[in-house]
Amino acid sequence: MTLIVPVLALLAIGIVQLVSVIIEPAEVETTTIGYVDEIGGFEQYTVQDPIELVRYPTQDEATAALLADDVSEYFVISASYTSTGLVNRYTLEKQLEPPPGIQSAIKRFLTSNILTGKVPENTIQLVEAPLYLTTTRLTETGAVATEQGGYENLIIPAIFSLLLALSLNFFAGYMVQGLGEEKESRLIEVLLSSVTTRQLLVGKVLGLGVAGLVQVAVWLVSLPLLLNLASSTFGGFFSTIQIPGNFIILGIVYFILGYLLFAALSAGVGAVSPNAREGVQLSLIYSMFAIVPLWFSSLLMIFPKSWIWTVLSIFPVTAPVEVMLRLGVSEIPAWEMAVSLVLLVLSIIGVLALSTRIFRVYLLMYGKRPALGEVLRNIRSE
Repeated sequence: MTLIVPVLALLAIGIVQLVSVIIEPAEVETTTIGYVDEIGGFEQYTVQDPIELVRYPTQDEATAALLADDVSEYFVISASYTSTGLVNRYTLEKQLEPPPGIQSAIKRFLTSNILTGKVPENTIQLVEAPLYLTTTRLTETGAVATEQGGYENLIIPAIFSLLLALSLNFFAGYMVQGLGEEKESRLIEVLLSSVTTRQLLVGKVLGLGVAGLVQVAVWLVSLPLLLNLASSTFGGFFSTIQIPGNFIILGIVYFILGYLLFAALSAGVGAVSPNAREGVQLSLIYSMFAIVPLWFSSLLMIFPKSWIWTVLSIFPVTAPVEVMLRLGVSEIPAWEMAVSLVLLVLSIIGVLALSTRIFRVYLLMYGKRPALGEVLRNIRSE
């Protein structure tokens, strides 16, 4: 998993480049559609690439051409079009709505013919052209900001957030499963004959944590390298993709804190679980929270300033993934970042202390999983 993500991305870039060299661009197929002009005057601009329009004197002739497969469809410009805008379209296919390309071509054809002779040619082109709206973000001093917004800024954080959520769940699940298997095989008794429960817990947390940190570091370091390679190879859209400032540093920090929190929770769950299967089932209670920010990522793009994202950024279990997502959508106030980090650290300390006591009490207990009330009573009396 550490290597497969950058390797697959590298292979994808190479395959696309190879295919673009080998395969010649396919010729654009021209679609022919008919039209009946009941007003008169709609005779120019009959070529709207890749669509060609053919005029028929009557609707009966247009219908005959459609049935003979001379045209793929036809439309009728009604006599009341200039007052109602009504255009009737006829086709043999069952469709929910007209294809966007055909609808756009008909609109351009009608607009061009109506405006011809009334306004300059460049004005017609401007009316028909789509709106190209560019947004430039300025700093408080009026200078152009280094980091601009847009979907290009979200791509890298979104990909990393998904990988981060998977990584947190993977290593936390491995902790629970490992403890469960060691309890079932009684290997835990052999281990505790050589080390203390605290040493065992810290060793497991640090061992898996370093492995996870190496994985995340490889991903973060490879992202800008792969992005530069894709940008220099393909250009275009890839050259506009941005990596938010401090993204690599924050990615490592939030992985470390998120992992420590999930590992501490997993240690407690693994200790009270009689076997690996029950432990994994219990771990779903908190591991699903890492995925919650990804579920609502589309709403984050629509309502980037909602208080919901502030709550998810501060809530310790969802904070690592949510903060990474928000870095690509909007600015995160400094106080939110500070509160998020402080709460994460305090949660780690509290959960780790609690899990250590659970570890000592239940690690060598077998059989039925204890109820929550029993766990709390035993911890207080420990």
